[in-house]
Amino acid sequence: MPTAKEARPFGGGRTELDLGAIFRAHGEAFRAQFSLTQPRIRVMRAIERCRTAALGGHMYRCTRDDCDFVVPAYNSCRNRHCPKCQGKEQFEWIEARKQRLLNSSYFHVVFTLPSELRAVAQKNPEVIYGLLLSSAAGTLIDLGRDEDRLGALIGVTAILHTWTRTLAYHPHAHCIVTAGGLAQNGGRWISINRDFLFPVKVMGALFRGKFLTV
Repeated sequence: MPTAKEARPFGGGRTELDLGAIFRAHGEAFRAQFSLTQPRIRVMRAIERCRTAALGGHMYRCTRDDCDFVVPAYNSCRNRHCPKCQGKEQFEWIEARKQRLLNSSYFHVVFTLPSELRAVAQKNPEVIYGLLLSSAAGTLIDLGRDEDRLGALIGVTAILHTWTRTLAYHPHAHCIVTAGGLAQNGGRWISINRDFLFPVKVMGALFRGKFLTV
């Protein structure tokens, strides 16, 4: 069985450039130059091996007697960080989120952790990530219920992101928020008729307070 370094990509002759190909070509040198945590190393190695002979697989063979066409189909790594393995799951997740959409406009709000807390988050991801998401959602819901601001129960979908586009570690929460909400008595929908959700400084102060006191 070839090693991950020697393995051919899915489909034998295909030479498409993807993240796995980049990792196979440069991953070893990158890890030698930079100090990475073990979880990151495991992710890189999983992607390097994904859909290569290193993970085994099976062969597709033409059933005609006069045809000798054979093509390998290698197994996937199924790592949640692998772009090849998450295509189907990503589509299903998006479709499920669409089913929850209300007939409303939406705002996009991002809550981020200061750089000083990134080391703490890396050591305690479950605690810090959970606190980040609950504080962000709580901030938005509390401000929505405030009679002086909206006086309604708004809808919030909060999504955790832990990396930037340049793959720098940067925990933050993306929140998709309805531009209005259900009145406290449940009898009507109250819309937000302005081009912003709530004042940024107010959201920031309440978020910091919740994060530090929970």
